[in-house]
Amino acid sequence: MKLELFHAISDPGSARVRRWVTDHDALEGLRFRNVIYPEVLADLVARGGTEQSTPALWDGEKLFVGADAVIARIQAHGDVGRGQR
Repeated sequence: MKLELFHAISDPGSARVRRWVTDHDALEGLRFRNVIYPEVLADLVARGGTEQSTPALWDGEKLFVGADAVIARIQAHGDVGRGQR
């Protein structure tokens, strides 16, 4: 399952996360979902968020809200298995 990044174009925290993802080449396994679309906002709300919950990241089990929490979760996702060689 891909991680789902709920974001808003005009939100500074969302912009910070998008920039971090690009700068760290972390696009693989990440699905961008813009809450301007009603169906995307409905999915965010169904996962426990609100329109003001951006940026938010759904990992299939838990919703992480806020730029720092989202970046930390993406980092953890990318680190899985790297130490096992």
